[in-house]
Amino acid sequence: MKRIITYGTFDLLHYGHINLLKRAKAKGDYLVVGLSTDNFNTKKGKTSYFTYEERKKLLEAIRYVDLVIPEDNWEQKTKDIVDYNIDCFVIGDDWLNKFDDLKNHCEVEYLDRTPEISTTKIKKELKLT
Repeated sequence: MKRIITYGTFDLLHYGHINLLKRAKAKGDYLVVGLSTDNFNTKKGKTSYFTYEERKKLLEAIRYVDLVIPEDNWEQKTKDIVDYNIDCFVIGDDWLNKFDDLKNHCEVEYLDRTPEISTTKIKKELKLT
């Protein structure tokens, strides 16, 4: 079984998120999603519209997602890769080369983003920021 992991905030879930999750799942058999906690988002200077628990429920309802785990800090990725026997780390190409250090533990792939959509764009258009 090939195990994949990705991370994100996944606030205001949209088709760009679904595209990423679908393509990540297509890389293997089991998809783990590290979901940024509310506390971690605060440390990153982000505010989510939905709480961690609400975002977690949304992700768990998506057929491509097998397991949702909390992302509490930047440093936990290596531990998660080991703990969950991950074969491949997948993330959007807006993070290109930022996680190359993880190549010591698993494959690392940067996927093209869905260019016309983002949570930031939605929040701006709805004047939520």
